[in-house]
Amino acid sequence: MKKIGFIVLTLVLSTGFVIAQDGDKIPKAVFPKDVHDFGKVEETEGSVTCKFVFKNEGTAPLLVQRVQTTCGCTTPGYTKEPVLPGKKGTIKVTYSTTGRPGIFMKDIAIFTNDPNTGYYKVRIKGEVIRQKH
Repeated sequence: MKKIGFIVLTLVLSTGFVIAQDGDKIPKAVFPKDVHDFGKVEETEGSVTCKFVFKNEGTAPLLVQRVQTTCGCTTPGYTKEPVLPGKKGTIKVTYSTTGRPGIFMKDIAIFTNDPNTGYYKVRIKGEVIRQKH
């Protein structure tokens, strides 16, 4: 019985060492631009869209798990498939200008499988010019 316990313990420990060795492989998103300024846009445009391009500079595939905005006026879209090391992905953000005159600044949280940071943040900003009646 002691031999079986010793064998099981050895297997568990060796599995832990193998997993730890693979721990050096982690994804890492790098956003060359993390703020997009729309400038002045007319309220009559209805919506404006921009794309944030990122590169996986890590050593493992990067998976965007979800993208969260701070309000319903901002709609995100993102690369759904894993982004391989050295490859690029995108985060698309659409802001609704209708009924929202004035200056705006919105943060977008990007949740990934990166064990070091967990999430990244990008921001959109601009000014919606009121529709003239």
